[in-house]
Amino acid sequence: MLKAELRKEYMQKRKALSTDEAFLLSEKILANFLAYFKPERGQKVHIFMPIKKFKEIDTGIFIDALLKADIRVFVPKVVEDQLISVEINKDTVFETSSWGISEPLSNEDAQELHFDYVITPLLYCDRKGNRIGYGKGFYDAFFQSISAASKKIGVNYFSPDETIDDAWENDIPLDYLVTPTEVLSFFNGSE
Repeated sequence: MLKAELRKEYMQKRKALSTDEAFLLSEKILANFLAYFKPERGQKVHIFMPIKKFKEIDTGIFIDALLKADIRVFVPKVVEDQLISVEINKDTVFETSSWGISEPLSNEDAQELHFDYVITPLLYCDRKGNRIGYGKGFYDAFFQSISAASKKIGVNYFSPDETIDDAWENDIPLDYLVTPTEVLSFFNGSE
């Protein structure tokens, strides 16, 4: 299927989820992430803040679990049409952006280029690691700017059933996809 068709289909599937269903699925995704990757104290995780009106994965529960485990947490913030990484802690003050995203008040870019894990928003991901976002290109540019060793991990309520027929050759695929039922690896060889 084409990106536009998949984007529309998976937005509809998300909208059909109740708030309780979305939260329970988010908890299962978090459990699968923690069990598979076993993040350790001092590691660095870049994780998106959810757009609640789009029923994105509840990453607030991820952030709470990571901070409690003394893992360094970074969140994205768009400043002058560029995605920066802001390190947060339990005392960070947030505000809601014009896009409905909770962002730290700080505009201080952590200048971090290596993350152990980059947990990435998406609408859909196929079995080759090709992802469909909202079409703004922020994460494609972000992936190009960080260390290639940073594990790019998509999270989704749904397993990949369709192939993205119009994936662009310069799109940077994900390394993993975590769903409520599985963790898929897209590596072609050893890690």
